[in-house]
Amino acid sequence: MAAPETRDELEGSEQPFVAHLIELRDRLLYAVYGIGAAVALLALWPGPSRLIDWIAVPIRAHMPPDAKLIAVGVFTPFFIPLKVLFLGAVLLALPWIMYQVWAFVAPGLYRHEKRFALPLIVFGSLLAYLGIAFVQFFVLDRMFAFIQKFTPESVAATPDIASYVESILGLYIAFGLAFQVPIVVVLLVKVGMVSVAQLQSFRAYFIVVAFVVAAIVTPPDVISQLALAVPMCILYEVGIWAARVFLKGTRAPDASPEDGTA
Repeated sequence: MAAPETRDELEGSEQPFVAHLIELRDRLLYAVYGIGAAVALLALWPGPSRLIDWIAVPIRAHMPPDAKLIAVGVFTPFFIPLKVLFLGAVLLALPWIMYQVWAFVAPGLYRHEKRFALPLIVFGSLLAYLGIAFVQFFVLDRMFAFIQKFTPESVAATPDIASYVESILGLYIAFGLAFQVPIVVVLLVKVGMVSVAQLQSFRAYFIVVAFVVAAIVTPPDVISQLALAVPMCILYEVGIWAARVFLKGTRAPDASPEDGTA
């Protein structure tokens, strides 16, 4: 007697293309509303000026006690705090934004794939926060201390707030993205592009890639380059370990143990 055919759990869940566009529009609006709420919250407390003071702590620690950052542009004192406020709001709303992405793609995922997607979104948001915190509390202080050693006594180091903010925002983005290495590794294994064994054999090449990327995206000092390259190598190993865990926990019920690992 033939075994009954297994019914696809996504069967009948298809929607017209217009419905997908409407759903995408709604999710984008929800994300914008979340960013707007975060902007309002940060504007009330701690406020744009306090945010500037907070991100300026690492460099001011290596300036004379009475020295301040300067604003060269006429509109710099107005636009730079707003820029920092908006980017801070995006960061604060990041879990909400990632949830909207997940909610949009979730109807097209199988049950075992949903168990895989949501933890990755949460983990990815936490890694982004970790990367930015690593810059703020570790990298910047050591980077400015290193740079300060090369400043002649006859030169007063009074950086422009606009160039300073642009520089550290670039580091925030670079480290926030670099700390997504485990997520990228897990996704590559999950979709079958590479196997865990191939990732292990690529380890030595990835170390070279990590140092090349660090040399390109960080300022030309050894401290920040090492601070980016070394965590990337560690997170690569974390990604290999996480890939094994996710493959076991999110495998389809009728899939063989080899699926996704070859």
